[in-house]
Amino acid sequence: MSTIALKIDVDTYRGTLEGVPRLAAALERNGARATFLFSLGPDHTGRAIKRVFRRGFLGKVRRTSVVSHYGLRTLLYGVLLPGPRIGRRCEGVLKSIEARGFEVGVHTWDHVKWQDGVAGADREWTRRQLALACAEFTRVFGRAPTAHGAAGWQMNRYVPQLQADCGLRYASDTRGRSPFIPLVDGQQIEVPQLPTTLPTLDELIGREDLAGVDPIEHLLRLSNGTGDHVFTLHAELEGGAYLPGFERLLAGWRERGVRLCDLAGYAATLDLARLPRCPIGTGGVPGRSGELAVQGEEH
Repeated sequence: MSTIALKIDVDTYRGTLEGVPRLAAALERNGARATFLFSLGPDHTGRAIKRVFRRGFLGKVRRTSVVSHYGLRTLLYGVLLPGPRIGRRCEGVLKSIEARGFEVGVHTWDHVKWQDGVAGADREWTRRQLALACAEFTRVFGRAPTAHGAAGWQMNRYVPQLQADCGLRYASDTRGRSPFIPLVDGQQIEVPQLPTTLPTLDELIGREDLAGVDPIEHLLRLSNGTGDHVFTLHAELEGGAYLPGFERLLAGWRERGVRLCDLAGYAATLDLARLPRCPIGTGGVPGRSGELAVQGEEH
């Protein structure tokens, strides 16, 4: 039986309030588990406007109807409107997800700040951003986090060791082929990476090279009999307009006998001593703008 671990990135205040409860209900209806990774600081989504100069960004905006998915108010946060503090304003929602038996973890403190700044940041900047997120998680849940998933699959060379210093047990920060132990300057860091191995729905919808292809059927074909996978979804998308498609995807996986679990359940099946040791590099992913953190070749 193949396994697909489901990872939910929660980027915004609206996604937390509206998308997260919808996804939790959908997962329960379909007998599936997933890991919810929360943004916990201010929602500064509006500051992402500077990505307009990034190659491929405008194409993605046109394909995925950003305004309709995120809402105009969200796109003004941090620019014309103050960004709400998600951890404080949504504490009840966050706690309810854990109470319903779902794994919860850290996505980021300030999503836009991390996604746009971490690649070129120094160690102290990175440490502070990670520390802010972990401290807020601990305040909300009364315990330290064990799982992390980097905003926008963006990292730098300091992140793996800082995750170890924070006591994180595993992370899903990268795109890649299979779980691995990260190598930084030739040294292995004992926080295994569980990379996203399948394309996300928003990377498939509206692409010219996939014209006429049903994204759900495409994902089912990609994951059919090809071993274990990590699939990332977003509270703002699959918890909104993409929800019917996501439920169809869940049903298709269940019909094929796929085990649908969270990151904790997936990590528990791994023999860490046998995982490949790989550096983390950067590279492009079809359907997504900019460069992401990607699994390098095994050493």
